[in-house]
Amino acid sequence: MIAVLDNIRSVHNVGSIFRTADGAGIQTLYLCGVTPSPVDRFGKIRDDFSKTALGAEKNVAWESVPSTARLLNKLKKEGWHIVVLEQTKGSVPYNKLNTGKKQREKMALVVGNEVSGVSGTALKYANHVIEIPMRGTKESLNVSVSFGIAAYELTNN
Repeated sequence: MIAVLDNIRSVHNVGSIFRTADGAGIQTLYLCGVTPSPVDRFGKIRDDFSKTALGAEKNVAWESVPSTARLLNKLKKEGWHIVVLEQTKGSVPYNKLNTGKKQREKMALVVGNEVSGVSGTALKYANHVIEIPMRGTKESLNVSVSFGIAAYELTNN
């Protein structure tokens, strides 16, 4: 499985996602739009990033990509099954996603911005939209926590 980070703003969230991606066995993380990368413009590892990634930035393949939509279009053409983690009218609980083994072998999990979520443009590329049911008063979880829940569920089935 690969993962696409759609305009996530917080370096700490992205660092945490790297650490979780390493643990879950994610092949590649695509850092789209404003999503911060593990290195600064001079190619030096960012201290604020490595504080939460704890070295996972050295073990997980990653690529910075300017446009989420262009990347998802390319992935779709290459046969990737796009699963977006977002609360929408038609989303299904993450643990109820019903896909075949072949789809799970070439799956891309998309997570979005801390405030606005996955962009509407990116949602158009989704084969499935999943959500994490909320039982309390809050509407959502932190993006790095949500990524962890979904990544482990999708890689273990």
